[in-house]
Amino acid sequence: MADHLTPAVVRLAEYGRAEQAEILGDGPDPYGVAHTGLTFLPKEIHFGVHGEDGRLLAHTGLRRLPFTVGGVDLEVMGVGGVAVAADARGRGLARTVVGAALDHARTLGPRYALLFCRPPLVALYRRLGFRELAGDVHVEQPEGRVVVMPLRTMWTPLHEDAAWPEGPVRLRSLPM
Repeated sequence: MADHLTPAVVRLAEYGRAEQAEILGDGPDPYGVAHTGLTFLPKEIHFGVHGEDGRLLAHTGLRRLPFTVGGVDLEVMGVGGVAVAADARGRGLARTVVGAALDHARTLGPRYALLFCRPPLVALYRRLGFRELAGDVHVEQPEGRVVVMPLRTMWTPLHEDAAWPEGPVRLRSLPM
């Protein structure tokens, strides 16, 4: 794949451990979030970019999630599983694959997309149009526990007139 060409994003039929290992290797904590102790949901819709050799180089997943913000129930498109192979970084693949996922999310109805990330990734997601959410975000965990999300929470509008609502934020499911 020539660096000056925009790589083609494809909808992936599946994204499991094998596909994840193709991008990130086979380590025990490929996303660097095991320290949180959280249980995460898998994404439901997957997008990827393959190299000329057919190897999967980048991925982003989506999942529709139920939130309550300021006492109002709403749906948000969760963005997660963002990954770019180490040897393919710096070529805009994160922008490309996240952009394609957000374009698809805009067709599904929710007004916002939201993701959770480690602090070193905040600058990347800002460049991709995400904004940090101020305040705590409560998320569900197994056995009905509700905990404060220890990762940074960022959001982006999926429609021009979408401003994040005021008030306490709770994800009414496991995080994605």
